[in-house]
Parts: sequence; structure tokens; C-alpha cells
Amino acid sequence: MADLFWLSDEQWVVIEPFMPKNQPGPERNDDRQVISGIIHVVKTGCRWCDCPSEYGPPTTIYNRFNRWSRRGFWKAMLVALAKAGWSGEANAIDATYVKAHRSAQGGKGGPKAQDIGPSRGGQTTKIHALVDVVGRPAVLLLTPGNASDVRTAPDVLAEAPGRIRRLIADKGYDANWLRKDLRASNTTPIIPGTRARKRKIRLDKKRYRERWRVEATFCRLKDFRIATRYDKLARNFASALALAAVIAFWC
Repeated sequence: MADLFWLSDEQWVVIEPFMPKNQPGPERNDDRQVISGIIHVVKTGCRWCDCPSEYGPPTTIYNRFNRWSRRGFWKAMLVALAKAGWSGEANAIDATYVKAHRSAQGGKGGPKAQDIGPSRGGQTTKIHALVDVVGRPAVLLLTPGNASDVRTAPDVLAEAPGRIRRLIADKGYDANWLRKDLRASNTTPIIPGTRARKRKIRLDKKRYRERWRVEATFCRLKDFRIATRYDKLARNFASALALAAVIAFWC
């Protein structure tokens, strides 16, 4: 038991209010026990069938994760926590690749429908993140690995839980139309220009240094099983990512 991951009292205080209440059917297994088992799998990367018996039957643990994933429960919990603690003073956006393991192939609708696409690293999924001033992820969006960062940016920003005063991003987000859209929404872009620009972009270098927070967020998230994608369903991979974010940053 000493080396098993259990939700602490402090973490459970944050998560417990989101548990479904008054559900029809037989009484559920203890939520804290089962969710601790789900986190154990997401944290260690073991197979669902190898989850220690101290958490309960492996089928119960997987079915709970899968069923609540289908309902959008895990993402909704992240969204609610992010909205309650959002700080829009200075936010950073970026994306990272995760390699899709061969077991992630074969999802319904094909690779593109399950957010898997070709990139320099092979078949990958791209995670787009928007983080707040202290590096807590508020938005986590999946696309195939060959999706453009800048073209996906509007979809990421549309899910922001509040106003963004300053947006920090790297050169991959340098586009006139994006800068124009940001200024139209009273957001100051802190994005360096590419070498192809004829007119040099003025950059607040002091504030741009804060971009490291989004890179640190990805590093911390990849301490979980999501460093490689094993799930066939993008829905389930996104749910594991949301749960990892809740545990690592919001609890």
C-alpha cells in the first residue's frame, strides 16, 4: 500500500464536489478508491488489468473511467476548476507532440477522426495548451500531429475560461490575422516575428521570458502516461490528459 497512489484528503476535497449524485442503479463502489485506481493507471502507465486489487476490480476501474469519459466528466471538471481559478493577466499558448503507440491505431473513423496524423516523429497526436500566469493549464485541445499551431490557436482561445490580457507565444504563432484578432479582443500579443518579415516586430522581451511556463507545463504533464498515447479513442486520451492536469496543477 505504501507505494500506491491514493488521493490525499486535500486532493479529495477539491475533486469530491464534482462526483455525480443520485445516480440510478445499484450503489457505486467507493469513488475515492476507484478514482485513485484510475489515477494510478494514468500515472504509472500500467495496463488496466494490472491495476492493483487494493483499488477494486480492474473492470470497475476501467468502466468508470470510460463511462465518465463518454459523458465528458473529466474535461468538465478541469474546465470548472480552471474557470474558478483563472488568471488572465499573462497567458501562454503552445503545442507539443506525443507519439501514438501502435496500440492507439484502429479507432473508429480512422486516424484523423481520432486526432492522429503524420509528423516528423511518425504518427503523432498534438496537444495544444493554454496556461495561466502560474502555468496551470486551462485549455487542452487535441489535433492530429500535422495540424498547424497557428491555425488551431482560435479554437484553443475560444475555450479560454476568461479574458486574456496578454498572450505569449513563439514564432509558430506569428501571423498578421492572429495579431489583428487578438487586438480586436483587447489582448496584447507577445509573439516574436519570423525572419521572413520585412518589418521587424517590436517584442516585450521581459514578458516573453514567461513563455517557459507553458513548456514546464508540458514537462510536468508528460510525467504521466500521456507522454505516449496508447488509447485508440481521442476522447479517452483527452480524458486522461484532463485528469493528469487536475491532479498535477489544480489539486
